[in-house]
Order: sequence, then structure tokens, then C-alpha cells
Amino acid sequence: MSPSITGIELTEFAYELEDVGTDGLGFNLVYEPGATLETSQLAIRVRTDLGVTGEYVLATSTAPDQIRKYAKYLVGRDPFARERHWSEIKRALRKYDRMGIGPLDIALWDVAGKHYDAPIHELLGSYRSDLPTYASTYHADDNGGLDSPEAFADFAEECLEMGYPGFKIHGWGGGDDARDIDREVETVRAVGERVGEEMDLMCDPACEYETFADALAVGRECDEQGYFWYEDPYRDGGISQHAHGKLRELLETPLLLTEHVRGLEPYTDFLANGATDFARADPEYDGGITGAMKRARIAEGLGLDVEFHAPGPAQRHCIAATRNANYYELALVHPNCENTQPPVYECGYSDQLDAIDSEGTVPVPDGPGLGVTYDWEFIEANTVVSHSYGER
Repeated sequence: MSPSITGIELTEFAYELEDVGTDGLGFNLVYEPGATLETSQLAIRVRTDLGVTGEYVLATSTAPDQIRKYAKYLVGRDPFARERHWSEIKRALRKYDRMGIGPLDIALWDVAGKHYDAPIHELLGSYRSDLPTYASTYHADDNGGLDSPEAFADFAEECLEMGYPGFKIHGWGGGDDARDIDREVETVRAVGERVGEEMDLMCDPACEYETFADALAVGRECDEQGYFWYEDPYRDGGISQHAHGKLRELLETPLLLTEHVRGLEPYTDFLANGATDFARADPEYDGGITGAMKRARIAEGLGLDVEFHAPGPAQRHCIAATRNANYYELALVHPNCENTQPPVYECGYSDQLDAIDSEGTVPVPDGPGLGVTYDWEFIEANTVVSHSYGER
């Protein structure tokens, strides 16, 4: 008989972020001294009749209804048939964005790694064991943190001194002040002039710019300062092939798109049509480790690099098995507050600012599966709601 998934538990739990708030519209996370932001996250356990349980705690909240639909489908099925499940749920969620596929796929890879007593990167085919890392900032604020071009330059210099080889700017947003493109240009210039000869620099407006002219103005300053890439500049949401193809004609700085392009086929079309220079992949957003690695291989076949979005153990395993990737993104970091990762690791795993070594790299977890140990006592003590499918 084939092995079977006997039950799945989805547990939403709460935790607090100190000195963190949101911008004027309530979307971007920013430094806010004295504030406490209450947030929640989802923890997954996939139980099997193999004597192992696949586990994963999400880094971002994505599509809970889709995750529940996928969980119901998986109970009683073979935990190793990931390609079959990926194909079936991709069809089943065809009317949605399919962001519910990723978290459970990652947990299935954790099952496989634990069963075979191997880290996931070995199952994928290891390429590297240490990952060059860039510091990826919180959004700018007006609260005494990253509140000026000089503050960004100071923080970039601090990260350089810590050993980071790269630094990425997330600028202002969430109100009328976000329209101040001069301030965005000045930030790109200040960071470039301070550390540009010693670090790879990136600028990610996170789709804040309202016009093509704004995107072009900041992009031209990226050209002047020799930025490594320019990411998701304006309000198309990062999905217009025509607009970014046009922007590529007018800028020297390579573009990085496709973080917001859902689905393998639209992603492939975006790359094949020359609308970006670097590609994006994210195991949570893009159909799990299974889907993210498909993206990496498509980019490789087209001669492009793929940069994995956001930090986390799943991302580390993917990058470790990908030749055509440059950096691990350690996000979100700030000189005055901690990263937003939930406090659920008992094994020393960290994505805080001080996680890099003297060479500016982070290690790849080397234990079975994801190679991390979660604090289930903390998760259960802070449970908001839970859903169970099959046996507990």
C-alpha cells in the first residue's frame, strides 16, 4: 500500500511586534517607536502513517480559504505524490490566484526530507551551502527611523560594516508624502554615493510610483549610481509586460519583476517576452518548493537569474539548489526594530539583522526536511483558531 496523509492541522496563532506600525494607508510596515503591532500567522502540521509529520510556519498570511481547500483534498493521499497534487490543485484553484498551494507543498517536502533523513536541498540537488545575503529594509517612515536619505545611507553603511554585500531600499508610501519623487531620487543617490562602490544596491518601490515619469526619474538615478537592480517601480502592480519592456528600453539598470505575476505560464511569458532582466520566485507565493523550482529552471533555460523573494528556511533550501541565483533576501530589517518573523524557532534559526556571518552569508539548515524545530508550545499557547482535517 502507498503511504498516506492521515491528518492536517492548520493553526492560526498571534504574536506582537514591538516598535512597529503601519504607514498612512495601513499597508506598509514601518518603524513606530512605542507602538505594538498585533499580528498573526499560520502553522501547518501534515501527519502521515510513515511516523513523520511535515511542519511549516508561514512567513506571510496567504489565501487561508485556498489552504483549507487543499488540506481537505490531501487527507488520505500519498504524501510523496507532490507533482500529481500540484497539478490537481492548480486546476482546482484555476479561478483564484493559487497562493494557497505553496504552504502545504512546503510541508510535504518536509515530510519527504524527514522520511529520507535528508535536508530538502539534497533532495533537490545541492549546489551551495552558504548564501550571500542582502539587507532588505522596512519601508521608510517619518518617525525618526529610516526617515531621510541620510538615514538610509547611514543604515547602509552600518550593514556594510556588519559584512552585508548588498542593500535594498524600500522607500516611502501610504500618503501624499509618498508622491515626493525628489525624496526617492535623493535616497537612491545618498545610498549610492555612500556605499555604492562597496555594495550591490537595489531599489524596490513596491509598486508605489503613480506614473511612468516617476518610475523613470528614480530609475535614471539608479543608472547614475550603478544599482544592481530596480524592482517593481509603479502602480501596474508589477504585471505589465508592455510597460516594463518600455522602461527597459530607457534605463541601464536591470529590472527585477514577476513577484506579483501569479502562475507558471504568465511568468514564462513575462520572461520570454523580454519584460524583465531578473526573475522572481517565492515558495509561499508560487506553488511551494515544487512551483518555485519550476520557475528557477525556466529562468535558467532562458539564461536569466532568479532571485528568491523574502527570507525563510524554504527559500534557503531553494537557493541552495539553484545555480542561477545571486542573493538571499534578509527582510525586513531596520536599525531600531527587529525583523517581523514570528518567534517560533527553537533551533537557533534566525532571520534577524545579525544572522549573517563575517562573510555576509547565511547557512542552509542541514537537518532532515526543512531542518528547523518549531516551538509548538508557543504556537498552541497563542492560538487564535485552528482547523483539523482527518485524524489528529
